[in-house]
Amino acid sequence: MIEEVTLTIDDVLVKAVKGISVLDAAVKSGICIPHLCHVPFLSDIGACRLCIVENVNNGKAKITTSCTLRVQEGMVIRANSEKVLKLRKNIAELLVAHAPNSRAIQDIAVRCGLKEVRYPFHNANCVLCGRCVRYCSEMWQGNAIGFVGRGKDRHVEYPFGKRPDTCKKCNSCVLYCPMSVTPCGEVMKTGEEHLCGKCDSQMAMAEKIPGACVWCETGKSFQCARYA
Repeated sequence: MIEEVTLTIDDVLVKAVKGISVLDAAVKSGICIPHLCHVPFLSDIGACRLCIVENVNNGKAKITTSCTLRVQEGMVIRANSEKVLKLRKNIAELLVAHAPNSRAIQDIAVRCGLKEVRYPFHNANCVLCGRCVRYCSEMWQGNAIGFVGRGKDRHVEYPFGKRPDTCKKCNSCVLYCPMSVTPCGEVMKTGEEHLCGKCDSQMAMAEKIPGACVWCETGKSFQCARYA
């Protein structure tokens, strides 16, 4: 028998299967919590930090990633409070400044209400979301790629820099990479990076219903629960 719990997300009572994440519970209930590193059928690591929420317990609120937070009976979650929105917007700004040549990241920036980028652009080709690594190890048991290095030198690589025999050559690592979803226009050259903002019209619905899910390209490409 499936056991359910009842929790409150942004003052809305939500019923969810016990053991799923707050993020999954919210999205399946039509409450939008922007996310990037999350994939419904893979383990969650909270790498991108976009899905942060306030978990209120005994009157005290703690900021945490909703993808790694399991639902519990009576939980009170603030997914779109003023504090959360401000922090999430800054995270989105850092992401798009780091890797602007991703349609997925550009869409997320718009979804978080970003209008300008204050940080220097870097035009990186990886945001260390770990989607490729987790898909390879958990779906294919290939373990053909992994994280190497620390700090600014951290990156995804084959073991010892050589493609192992366990690699299935399925190309899933590319399919699930946010950098594989290219911008609407041409790829931005170094020194010409900018916040696209062409999908701002998608936010018309959210302006009338704060927290409403927007059917953006991010969800379509990344197997968001709304598209599952």
